[in-house]
Amino acid sequence: MTTVFDTYLRTCTNLNDSEIEQIVSAAKPVSLHRNETLLQQGQVCRHKTFIVKGLLRIYGIGADGSEHILYFSPENNWTLDPESYHQQTPSQFTIAAIERSEVLLWSKPDFDRLLKDIPELTILSEQLVTRSHISNRQRLFTTLSSTPEEKYENFVQTFPDLLARLPLHMIAAYLGISLKTLTRIRHAQVRR
Repeated sequence: MTTVFDTYLRTCTNLNDSEIEQIVSAAKPVSLHRNETLLQQGQVCRHKTFIVKGLLRIYGIGADGSEHILYFSPENNWTLDPESYHQQTPSQFTIAAIERSEVLLWSKPDFDRLLKDIPELTILSEQLVTRSHISNRQRLFTTLSSTPEEKYENFVQTFPDLLARLPLHMIAAYLGISLKTLTRIRHAQVRR
């Protein structure tokens, strides 16, 4: 499991072997079954998580009981609830495995120590936060300004490899449209 993460760090950073070993040795490997929860709404997010294999979703439940997916985290990505993690407050969201997944977890104290001891990891962390911020702004703008057809087309362009891995109801929950609308859009595309 750590070989994938080791390769990720060597590709994305200028960390030396000793620093990589220090980061890897602080991680706790965890296997998640399909639909298993990593963070439950109401719990405090106490770990940074790297997805080695599999696919996770981060979602909240609306007042009407409907699921609203904020984002998907496939392999070679990080996930957490940043607000809960940094403020150590109960999360408004749930993180759960969509498929069988292998992840690495770092506790907040361990990761904070690594950030202090390894400046290059701080640089990576800042780059990830910036990318996440840009992606979230683009997603918010698309959600507010696009038609359902445009939202789906954007999803297909942005996440082509996730289409076959996700049930339609999860794609609809991510796009903020009904399953019925998504099915209509897909049928219209097939007829073209």
